[in-house]
Formats: sequence, structure tokens, C-alpha cells
Amino acid sequence: MSSIKTIEVVAAVIVDEQGRIFATQRGYGEWKDWWEFPEGKIETGETPQMALKREIKEELDAEIEVGELLRTIDYDYPQFHLTMHCFKCKLSDSHMTLREHEAAKWLKAKDLDSVKWLPADEEIIDELKTNTMITIRHTET
Repeated sequence: MSSIKTIEVVAAVIVDEQGRIFATQRGYGEWKDWWEFPEGKIETGETPQMALKREIKEELDAEIEVGELLRTIDYDYPQFHLTMHCFKCKLSDSHMTLREHEAAKWLKAKDLDSVKWLPADEEIIDELKTNTMITIRHTET
């Protein structure tokens, strides 16, 4: 009986003032060209909020405010089990630079199906289509 590795990550569901959601396109690996919410692993000693701020700074050279936990998704990929904590976030300013992704775009709720999302990210898309204007509550670490 084989056990698969579990990877725990945090994901930023970044929403702007118009209710649009920020999506990034992977530029590497097995899932190259698929779309995802910017995300990353939690390092030892970090809270999920700290990890998310660090990852967004590393991947997008951007500062974010981390809001409420929207949902934790558990998804079995063939090679690993993913636990992804999805937080509602907003940008602290409009500056962003793609450092790891191939492309990015802001999508209105009705346009979320216009890109090919990673399977785990699809788990929250339907909810976002109907509830994109959740108030961001600042949860400082």
C-alpha cells in the first residue's frame, strides 16, 4: 500500500474594487499554461497569512491585505494530495510584476470559465461566480 505525499499551500483569491478576480497562468512544469490563483507553500514558523504575503511578494512583487479564509480545498492529484487554504485578498497598491507566471488577467465572475483552471482551483470557481464581492476584513499576523 503506497501513501502519497501531502502538500499544504495557501492561495490568494485577489479581488479588486470592481469585483474582478486575479488569475495567473503557470509558465512551467506539468501544468504549464493552466490557470491558478497565486499560491505557495507555508514554511516552518509561518502562519498562513504570513506565507501568503511572502509568496505574493516573491511571485508578483506586490503587497496584499489578507482577508478571510474562504475555503480549504483537499484535492488528490495523481502524484500528491493537495490541501489549499484559499484566502480572500486585495492589493495594497496597483503595482505587480509577474516573476514566475507566464501571464495574468483580471476576470469578472461571468468570465471565470474562460480559462483552463487547475483542477484544485476549479473547486472554488462556482462559489466565486456567485459571491465575488465579499468584504475584505484585514487579518494582520
